[in-house]
Amino acid sequence: MFQKLLIANRGEIAVRIIRACHEMGILTVAVFSEPDREALHVKMADEAVCIGSAAAKDSYLNMDRILNAALITNAQAIHPGFGFLSENDQFAEKCQDWGVVFVGPSSELIRKMGNKSVAKETMRQAGIPVIEGSKEPVFDNKEALRQAEKIGFPVMVKAAFGGGGKGMRIVSEKSEFESLFRLAQQEAVRSFGDSTMYLEKYIQNPRHVEVQIVADSFGNVICLGERDCSVQRRHQKMIEESPCTVLEDETRLRLHEAAVEAAKAVGYESAGTVEFLCDSDGNFYFMEMNTRIQVEHPVSEAVTGVDLIREQIRVASGLPLSKRQEEVFVRGHAIECRINAEDPQQNFSPCPGKVEYLHIPGGKGVRVDTAMESGSEILPYYDSMIVKIIVHEQNRELALQKMRCALKEFQIRGVRTNRDFLEKILNEPDFCEGKVTTGYLEKHFN
Repeated sequence: MFQKLLIANRGEIAVRIIRACHEMGILTVAVFSEPDREALHVKMADEAVCIGSAAAKDSYLNMDRILNAALITNAQAIHPGFGFLSENDQFAEKCQDWGVVFVGPSSELIRKMGNKSVAKETMRQAGIPVIEGSKEPVFDNKEALRQAEKIGFPVMVKAAFGGGGKGMRIVSEKSEFESLFRLAQQEAVRSFGDSTMYLEKYIQNPRHVEVQIVADSFGNVICLGERDCSVQRRHQKMIEESPCTVLEDETRLRLHEAAVEAAKAVGYESAGTVEFLCDSDGNFYFMEMNTRIQVEHPVSEAVTGVDLIREQIRVASGLPLSKRQEEVFVRGHAIECRINAEDPQQNFSPCPGKVEYLHIPGGKGVRVDTAMESGSEILPYYDSMIVKIIVHEQNRELALQKMRCALKEFQIRGVRTNRDFLEKILNEPDFCEGKVTTGYLEKHFN
């Protein structure tokens, strides 16, 4: 097991990883940008190293500075968290070159699964259902249009190396293809530095259901159930649940088996998420595989009792998984709400500022992941998510009521948040009945 680990991230996920390390007896190193000097993850870590100025490219995305911080503190491993460098194959490769363990899959696997068109073709060859789409990546408008006409409208244009809803556009008809493809490609270049795109058939009103797996270097792969992440705004998740209550048992079993088979097909190691789109007829289609810990991992932890960060660290240190599949049970229902510093009345524009007062909800079955405290600064340079509230109860109805109470108890002054908007969703009849697809928010709260 590692003696010291560096966390190449900030905010609540850095705090989450630090806590897991301390429970495992591992010393921690935080890295921080200059405006993050007083951040909670810096205070909690055993050591902390400043790696640059506010801009992410000068700090949390600066590979050499992070690796130098690991070397000068004698950290044996680096956990990337999510976002930033978590799915950067070059960073994983550099860690290996510098003699530091990257807590996650190999650089080759990140590269393979990071290229969405290659990942889909790999899954197709493994016999896993895949949405019809371009088998090869596309780079220019003319070739893309030819592929789109072959697939048939509507199509989804996606950045091949994208994620988080960036570099994506739905194209309903040929006349709008050229302009929307160009917009998606420009956004892909700005967000990921790569203009490679791919196309897929757009499925109308699907559910976004993802399966959490974790695998070790001994060939063991376990499934920790699925999450329903259909409540999205512009492809950004807002509310996540586990399990997905509308799945038939037979469909759920096939979905889990497909996710495990996907992991085995590529020789996966570490925690990973296999994302699917599910239609109303019980069909599901592989969408992508995220080779990192997910923002919404706590709901899977709540229903299974498995600590995913600990499992990641165990696997990276060469140990087997702590549980076998027959020891994993999904119990009850968990819901997560993401609280962002943003103003829903102003098109969800970010609202940086100082937290003058913060009260966190509590009680049995309530978990709050955050790096915020009274006096914390919400900086304009980074993601606007500041708090995750996770509740766990015997069933969905009880979990919904617990979340309503938790959101009401949550109090913050000094910045605007989306709390009231989340409360509206939790009381909307279709959501309460589980009648949710990826088009839910647009339909009910346009």
